[in-house]
This record gives sequence, C-alpha cells and structure tokens, in this order.
Amino acid sequence: MTTIFTAIAGSKRSLHVQVARDIARRILSGQLKQGEVIPGEMSLCEQFGVSRTALREAVKLLTSKGLLESKPKVGTKVVDRLSWNFLDPQLLEWMDGLPNSQIFFHQFLGLRKAIEPEACALAARNATAEQRMELSETFQQMCEIADNFDQSRWAEVDMNFHRLIFFSTGNDFYLPFGNVLATIFMSFIHHSSKDGGVCIGEHRAIYDAIMAGNAEKARQASQQLLQEEKHRLPNEVPA
Repeated sequence: MTTIFTAIAGSKRSLHVQVARDIARRILSGQLKQGEVIPGEMSLCEQFGVSRTALREAVKLLTSKGLLESKPKVGTKVVDRLSWNFLDPQLLEWMDGLPNSQIFFHQFLGLRKAIEPEACALAARNATAEQRMELSETFQQMCEIADNFDQSRWAEVDMNFHRLIFFSTGNDFYLPFGNVLATIFMSFIHHSSKDGGVCIGEHRAIYDAIMAGNAEKARQASQQLLQEEKHRLPNEVPA
C-alpha cells in the first residue's frame, strides 16, 4: 500500500495525539475520502514510527470524534462527515491552516449568525453584575488596542469579549459555544482583522446595548457585526 504518512518527530505532545492530528487533518482536507479504508495497523505503525499501542489510542481518539470506525474483516474507514463532531475544540484546532480553511471560516460565520445575536440578547437580559463588569473591562481593552493596533492582542481580547457574551446568557446550552470560540475563533479573528479591520463601532453598539439591558438593540447590533462584508472572507466558496 502507498505510504501516505511520515514518521512522527519528537515533541512534547503525546504520540497518539500527534498521530490522530495527522490522520484527522488528512480527513478534514479531503486527502482521505469518506468511506475510504485507511492503511492497516502494521503499515501505519511503520509509516508513523510508533507502537501499536500509540496507533490504537489514536484511532480510538478519532473514533470518539466521529471521524473513523473500525469493523472486523473490513478495517478502519473514514466515516461520513454527517457524523463528524465539528464542535469538538480539538477537532477545530486541527482544522487550522488547512488548504480549505476558508470554507470552514464561512461555515463558522454562518453558525455565528444563527446563534450569536440571540446570545447577545440573552446577555443583555441575564448578565450578572460581575459579568457586566468583566465585559466592561474587556471592551476597554479592545478600545485601547484598536487605537494602537496589535493583531495578536486584538485576537485574544476580541475572542474573550464574544466568549463572555455566551457565558453571560444564563443558558447552559450556550456555554459550549463560548468554549468553541477559544479555538476556531482565534484563527477566524486573525484572518478577519488583517490590516486593522476590527469593527470597533459595531462592538461598541453590542457592548452599550448589553450594559443597558436592551435585548433587541443587542440582537440588532450583533446582526450588523456579523454581516459578511465586515469580515475578510472570500466572496464565494466552492460547493
């Protein structure tokens, strides 16, 4: 069978995580097709230069994320993407830098449009005094960075601003989305804020509405921020 993987170099990461990441990225990029049977255990151990134990742990990890499944007499194959756990923070981290990451950014923006305006409205209604104070401190940091732009600092603070909104909804089902922001959102912001594109006015409108407890204005301000033309994403995405 053709060799498609390379030996894992020394790293602080656990070997099985490195192996899982390599396989996952090939699946996510389409190099390994849905329904395709991946090379056998002995072949993969040789290609990666790892033990059978490490490989089995990697396969177990990818199975838990819905990417692989193993069947007797068939082998281990790539599962249909309908089963992939796209909200898994580790899986989102592994997407970073893939050739088709632009597609994921577009899809992620679509998800944000569907849920974030309502999260802002709920935060306006339900945020505690402590959460409003933390949001205020974070927004002040955003204003300072916008005046003296530093992309790395902006990405971190902007991510924290939006994550705090999800955490302030008073709805536990929004909490996982706040955690998702800590992974893919960082890459999204780095891409969207190139050359200083920070939309500070739109962020201010969200902040002011939440602090005033105005749910409808918070929802509308979020919708304004999430318009595609305000993000540096491609105009068209391949089907």
